[in-house]
Amino acid sequence: MLVTSRLQKFVERDGAAIATHFNGKELSYEQFYIRATRLAAYLQQQGYGKGDIVALVLQNSDDLLVSYYGVQLAGATVMPVNTKLAVPEIDYIFKHSEAKVLIYDEALASKVVATTHPFEERLVREGEATLEQVLSNEGLQYSAYSMDADEMAVVMYTSGTTGKPKGVMLSQRNIFEAAEIWTQSMRMTNEDRMYICTPLFHCAGLQVFAVPTLHVGGTVIISEAFSPATTLEDLVNTEATMFFGVPAMYTILLNRPDTKTLNFTKLRLFCYGAAPMPYEMVKKLKETFPHVRVQNLYGQTENSPAATSLLDEDALEKIGSVGKPLPKTAVRVVNTLGEEVPIGEVGEITVKGPQVMLGYLRNPEETSRTIQQGWLYSGDLGRFDDNGYLYIVDRKKDMINRGGENVYPIEVEDVLYQIPQILEAAVVGVPHEVYGEVPKAYVVLKEGEHISEEAILAYAFERLAKYKVPAEVAYLDELPRNASGKVLKHTLRPTT
Repeated sequence: MLVTSRLQKFVERDGAAIATHFNGKELSYEQFYIRATRLAAYLQQQGYGKGDIVALVLQNSDDLLVSYYGVQLAGATVMPVNTKLAVPEIDYIFKHSEAKVLIYDEALASKVVATTHPFEERLVREGEATLEQVLSNEGLQYSAYSMDADEMAVVMYTSGTTGKPKGVMLSQRNIFEAAEIWTQSMRMTNEDRMYICTPLFHCAGLQVFAVPTLHVGGTVIISEAFSPATTLEDLVNTEATMFFGVPAMYTILLNRPDTKTLNFTKLRLFCYGAAPMPYEMVKKLKETFPHVRVQNLYGQTENSPAATSLLDEDALEKIGSVGKPLPKTAVRVVNTLGEEVPIGEVGEITVKGPQVMLGYLRNPEETSRTIQQGWLYSGDLGRFDDNGYLYIVDRKKDMINRGGENVYPIEVEDVLYQIPQILEAAVVGVPHEVYGEVPKAYVVLKEGEHISEEAILAYAFERLAKYKVPAEVAYLDELPRNASGKVLKHTLRPTT
C-alpha cells in the first residue's frame, strides 16, 4: 500500500527502464530511486521524519518528482506549493503548515526570500546547487523507513478560490489507491509515456498522471509549461502516448493551422478536466485525432483526486457528463439532510472510497463539516441520469438565486460556448435591486471575431428560460484562472 514500495519494485524488476524525461535528460528507474534515497538519507541525517513537513516550491522538473518520493522515503510529509501564488499566500501556507524544510528553485528565490516563516533547513535547486549536491552525494546512506499506510504522506493546499487555502492531508493509502484507480481507468501500462505540461505542484498533474505512470513502470515526460508554439511538436518528438490538458489548452491546439499535419501515431489518449469541455470541442478533437481516445476526469484534491470518469465511447453521447464512479468509489447526490435525491434531481455530490483524505490540516471543524460518516461532501452540485451518469450542475457556492429561481452558471455557459465567435465564457451572479442577483456573462472572443452583446443575448433567449439569460455581457481578453486551469469566478464578482 505504499507508492514508494511500488517504485522500488520497478527498480528491482527493470532498473534500466526510463522513469522521467525532462529537457532532453532521462533518468532510469534505478537512477531516479537512488537520487530519491539520497534526499531521504539527508533528511534522516538532519533528524527529520514522521510528521515533519517538507515544502517544495519547485517548477516542473524531474527534481520535483525525485523530491516528492525522497521526502516520503524519509518518512516525512511532502507539501508541493503552488508557485504562482503571491508572497502573502505562500507565506500563509508555510506558517499554517508549520513546515520545517524548504526545497525551492533559484528562479523563485525572490518569492521565497520575501516570506517570513523560519524554516530550519533550506535546499535550493540550481544556483548554489545544494539540492544537486545532496542528490549526487554517493556517501549518503539511506535507512529504509516502513511508513504506515495511514500516515500523513502528502499535504496539498486547495486553490483557495472561495476563501483561505486548506491543507488536504493525504495518506500513503490515499495516494496508492488513487494510483491504482487511475491506472485501471486509463488502462495504463509500462509502455505508456505520459506527457505532463500542467503544474506538478497541482493534484491532477501529480496524483492523477505522474504518480500513476510511475506506478505501472511507465515514463513521465515533463514539460516546464504548456506552449501554444511547441507542445504539439513535443508530443510527436517525445513519442508520448498520453496527454492531459484543460479545455483552454485544447482550444488553442485545435485552432493551430498545422495540427492535422503532424504525425501523432504514438498518441492513444487525450485526458481533460478542471472545466467543462463543450460538445463542439470534443467533436472537433475526435475528428482531428480519430485514432486517439478521449477521457474526462472528475475529482478534487480531497479525494486524491479521483471520483468519476467519462470514457471515450460516451464522450459525444453523454456530453456534459463527468461519467460514472471510478473503481472502488461510491458517489451519491444528496439533499441538505444528507438523503439521496431521486434520479434527475440536483443535490450535493458526495464521494466515498479509500482515496478520500484524512482531513484538513489543523482544521478539525472544517474536516467534520466536509467528511460525514465516511462521505466526502464535495461542494459540487450535480445530478444522475437514468443510466447512472453524473452531471456537474455547478459549484454550490456559484449557484445564482435570481428572485427565487436557481440559475446554474454552467448551463448558461454551455449555451454561450455554442456561439461560433466565442472562445471562452464564464457566468457569475451580480447584485440586483429587485431580484437579489442576476447572471452576468464574461466572454473571450476568438481572434479576429466580433459579435455584439445584443446578438449574444438574442442567441441565449432562444435557448434558455428568460430568467437564465444574462442581464449583461462583458468582454475580456482572457478569463482569470488558477494554476489548474479553473476560472477564478470570485475575481469576476463585484467586491461590494
